[in-house]
Amino acid sequence: MSRVFIITGSSKGIGKALSLYYLEKGFIVVGCSRGETTICHENYRHHSLEVNDEKAVVKMVRETKKEFGKIDVLLNNAGIASMNHFLTTTLQSVQNIFATNFEGTFLFSREVSKVMMKQKQGRIVNYTTVAAALNLEGEAVYAASKAAIENFTQTVAKELASFNITVNAIGPTPIQTDLIKAVPKDKIEELLQKQAIKRFGEIDDIKNVIDFYIDEKSSFVTGQILYLGGIS
Repeated sequence: MSRVFIITGSSKGIGKALSLYYLEKGFIVVGCSRGETTICHENYRHHSLEVNDEKAVVKMVRETKKEFGKIDVLLNNAGIASMNHFLTTTLQSVQNIFATNFEGTFLFSREVSKVMMKQKQGRIVNYTTVAAALNLEGEAVYAASKAAIENFTQTVAKELASFNITVNAIGPTPIQTDLIKAVPKDKIEELLQKQAIKRFGEIDDIKNVIDFYIDEKSSFVTGQILYLGGIS
């Protein structure tokens, strides 16, 4: 049977591109987002939910397991960004960012891992950002939510290792999607100049890293954080 993927935030941007990519490879993709989807494919299932809604996440994972009998790969792609000086950042904004970025990653990882543990195999890929490594001004809260994901990734990788489940994270550079539309161009340019390779990231760069992480030959690769663009 084809590999079964769960991809969060699949209605647009990177999540949609990855969903279409793995569908084209003949895999089954179960996606989710706040709204509806424009993906129309016999091997695609969509759930409209908030990724930090515990009951909705549990229901989605259970329905996926019931229909397909397994879950091979989880891509915790859903995320929101915000760029603000921390002094002008509202508590509500902080709560929203952590709810989507960290709580969503936690809930899907927890529920999908329960399925993967029983089948004694699985691949989980989380998302961080180069903003966490670079300590960028204006990105304190966003980067903090991703730094939490990095620590979570490395710790959970140890907790799940005995079940043949790998947990890794990818840290993209800016990619021209809706996520960065609100960020001033001079700030984006400043970030790009801090990279060894001074260009925007592309969807193919993301696909390459995820393909490596989820490859059957990568069973010895876990707890890793891979930043794109030459960030140190």
